[in-house]
Amino acid sequence: MDIPRVLLTGESCHVVGFKYVPTLTDELFFPPGGSGFIASHILDTLLARQYQVTVTVRSEVKGLNIRAAYPENVRERLSFVAVEDIVRDGAFDDAVRCHPFKYVIHTACPYHLNVTDPLNDFINPAIQGTTGLLKSVRDFAPLVERVVLLSSSATIFDPFNHAKVYDETVYGETTWEQAMSDRLAYRAAKIYAEKAAFDFMSTEKPLFDLVVLNPPLVFGPVPRHLTTLGSLNTSNHRIRDLIMGEYRDNLPPAGPFVFCDVRDVAEAHARALEVPEASGQRFFLVGGYFSNKRIADVIRASHPDMDGRLPPGSTPDDMPADVYGWDNSKSRKVLGMEYRDLKTCIDDSVDSIMKIGGVGR
Repeated sequence: MDIPRVLLTGESCHVVGFKYVPTLTDELFFPPGGSGFIASHILDTLLARQYQVTVTVRSEVKGLNIRAAYPENVRERLSFVAVEDIVRDGAFDDAVRCHPFKYVIHTACPYHLNVTDPLNDFINPAIQGTTGLLKSVRDFAPLVERVVLLSSSATIFDPFNHAKVYDETVYGETTWEQAMSDRLAYRAAKIYAEKAAFDFMSTEKPLFDLVVLNPPLVFGPVPRHLTTLGSLNTSNHRIRDLIMGEYRDNLPPAGPFVFCDVRDVAEAHARALEVPEASGQRFFLVGGYFSNKRIADVIRASHPDMDGRLPPGSTPDDMPADVYGWDNSKSRKVLGMEYRDLKTCIDDSVDSIMKIGGVGR
């Protein structure tokens, strides 16, 4: 039986040209995609399903480090390619035509809090990276059957006028003025990129189909290759900061109030490749509600020794009494998804962070 090949593009990838790095079998890629928080878990899931995976990375060193985190028999199905500037025309051309890929997963969109230039930090890389990849697949990868795009609940939520219940039928909107705001640039980038992807499919009518996944804030265990907390993904910072005592006296607002475990997001990507009925659909991936107060309470219950670092149990919960509802039934029905609850997600996240060290007990 032929093993399907998957091209996985990574979070925060920046591309300048193309560099192929041969693996033991000279058949696979391992790009920057495998180094990001969500992408690394997608990679774990795909490899556990026996896919051959080629990933995009920022540098050869990072690619080698990611491969080194896997047993040798697994590394035989891994390879990587360095793409350094996804905004450049044709950035993905050489990557997609190196092998007869059957699937492509696109997770590359920068996400960080150090915004200095919204247009070039978020918006251009998101739009041009997405449309550029779709064009490359159309032009140079005729065997690709499906592209899965990691989008975000940012393309669903309206923070200025919340819906009573959110699901896949709700589309968030933005203005250019909002897009140029440091605080709202990431949301705008996701909205523009997802719209550009669906517009491409509608106007170009390529041979492949598209599936879009829309998770909210994503927590979960750190990637297997992570060795220092300095490289911890942004969404897990609040968990790290809680167990380090940074929020003992000043618990910040929670934010979107809904989360998804990273392992469930990864599972959804694999199922999005494999379920025929997912074609042309978007899926809202939600595990449940959260607040920073509730995260602290989960940590306190599982790690009583950390109580002195956590906000007092009497700290008010900023979860609104009339918080918006959410409906993930489509992902459950079509993809067969089951979601981890907040306790499981946070407990496993804390344990993985503690194993890295530097937190103290």
